[in-house]
Amino acid sequence: MILLEVRLLIWINGAFGAGKTSIARELCRRYPDAIEFDPEQIGFMLRRLIPAGDRPSDFQDIPLWRELIITTIAGFARQFERPLIVPMALVNPKYFDEVMSGLSDTGLNVYHFTLLASPSTLRIRLLKRWSSIPSKIWTLNQIERCVSSLSDPLFATHIQTDGRKVNEITEDIVHCLPEAVCHKVAK
Repeated sequence: MILLEVRLLIWINGAFGAGKTSIARELCRRYPDAIEFDPEQIGFMLRRLIPAGDRPSDFQDIPLWRELIITTIAGFARQFERPLIVPMALVNPKYFDEVMSGLSDTGLNVYHFTLLASPSTLRIRLLKRWSSIPSKIWTLNQIERCVSSLSDPLFATHIQTDGRKVNEITEDIVHCLPEAVCHKVAK
């Protein structure tokens, strides 16, 4: 069995419909000591708490969200002493720098991967997804912004997902992780 380093964080970025959650779940299946952490839940909490007139359409625009995910992820890693896998679209370059720098400053070894897919592939995947109509419309409206922003070298390591299976994409990520973060354990 192979275990991941305790201070490891794997951030799976990508447009809505790129396969982030599927890849995160496959990584957790392969590395049962890892925990999937969804920062979106913190955003949902903040949106419920912030008065309607002050609530932005994207919770990532709330500075407190960015602060809370850095603090919570670092605390989660410290408390549970297990590697974390984070599937979350983070496409604003300023927010990306803020979050990735903040996480690295906590002592976590952060490995970031961006899943890429064509706009047509994303549309097909999103239309097949079960979700509320407003949620589906919002995610479909984000395709061009996400595809444009995430293709920037700032968001590398890029992994193409069009026409590929979850297992193949996961293998690409595993091969990008240095051997130093994986530890073989006798069964």
